[in-house]
Amino acid sequence: MKLAVIGTGYVGLVSGVCFSELGNEVVCVDKIEAKIDMLKQGEVPIYEPGLKQLIERNTEAGRLHFTTNLVAAVQQSDIVILAVGTPSLPNGEANLSYIKQAAQEIALAMNGYKIVVTKSTVPVGTNEKIGSILAEYSIHHFDIASVPEFLREGSAVKDTLNPDRIVIGADSVMAKERLKALHRPLTDKILVTDIRSAEMIKYASNAFLATKISFINEIANICEKVGADVTLVAEGMGYDNRIGPSFLKAGIGYGGSCFPKDTEALIQIAGHVDYEFKLLKSVVDVNRDQRFNVIRKLEATLGELGGRTVAIWGLAFKPETDDVRDAPAFEIIQALLNKGAKIRAYDPVAQDNFRSQLNAPDVNYCSSAEEAASGADALCLLTEWAEFREFPLSRLETLLKRPVLIDGRNQFTEEELADTSFIYYSVGRPNLNKGVKEQSPALLF
Repeated sequence: MKLAVIGTGYVGLVSGVCFSELGNEVVCVDKIEAKIDMLKQGEVPIYEPGLKQLIERNTEAGRLHFTTNLVAAVQQSDIVILAVGTPSLPNGEANLSYIKQAAQEIALAMNGYKIVVTKSTVPVGTNEKIGSILAEYSIHHFDIASVPEFLREGSAVKDTLNPDRIVIGADSVMAKERLKALHRPLTDKILVTDIRSAEMIKYASNAFLATKISFINEIANICEKVGADVTLVAEGMGYDNRIGPSFLKAGIGYGGSCFPKDTEALIQIAGHVDYEFKLLKSVVDVNRDQRFNVIRKLEATLGELGGRTVAIWGLAFKPETDDVRDAPAFEIIQALLNKGAKIRAYDPVAQDNFRSQLNAPDVNYCSSAEEAASGADALCLLTEWAEFREFPLSRLETLLKRPVLIDGRNQFTEEELADTSFIYYSVGRPNLNKGVKEQSPALLF
């Protein structure tokens, strides 16, 4: 099939590249000339494992092309995929201005029947608005469809080529059949729904996963008070088929481009139909507060943080990506700066992106994990990169001015800490060393 993908962010670029890998002829379109030039030269504007190799292979095979010429791309394609950004407005609603603009440009470019597919995350009813725009600006026949994405940054290529399911929201029989044929090489788990249900499935899925994360973090906070181990609690829960083990890892909360944006947007969607989504509001509140447990644990050990030097390992919101959107590190570092601390930060991939948004005088961006830790009063591990997990604790102990380790991702075990003198805090686990005096939890009878 011949596809035009409008937008070369995470979703558009990965989707377009993977569709070309399946043998389709794909043109990826973006307004930013520098980005298109980079892609034409085989360079990738985002860090995503495996993506560069797929771009090189399919470009050489003649199946994958990059352009700023939207008109030509639309006219030579049968299916046009909308994958432009829908960032949050100040009130939490999705900003649909890019979607509306792209829909108008597609309509003006159309030279015959097209299936226009929305892959961007959009509020319920948006595809109908897209259809109205297409009808206003084009005389040609078209069908609209919603095919939401469920990829995870850091494993986006794998998720796209090996999806749990494909959701196709469409009203036209022709659109349904063509889109099923397009996706059938990926999986036979294809759910065909009406358009509004497909739009809602995306938001509902992300909201539920965010709820699981906030739930296990609340359980972790209780575990710390009663002397239980949240990793064992989560393992016991995960064996229940009704619950499952995914998204039950306690930590400092979710971030990234999807969960924060989509939870806020769904709260707004509910509000527009006079429904208060109390549960999801609580999920957001829990997530926002969870990251500040790092600050509380630092203060419990160091006292006043003014004048202290704190090392930060990890700036991306998760490993295997350079995405720092809504990364917990932002609020944690800013809170430390507000308390007068100095920061020594390091991330193996996301450092430049983070520095472009927070380039404060008291934040020293280091060239290695070892440099960041050297001479610091404490170390906070915020992103679970393998590089940090594999760093020798015996070496780390000698680098720090005081062996204080705040492990926001529960990376180290009791056995690994046994021969160290670390003052060690994790999330929802009993203190795993003798550096912190353990208090007996209250017992209720």
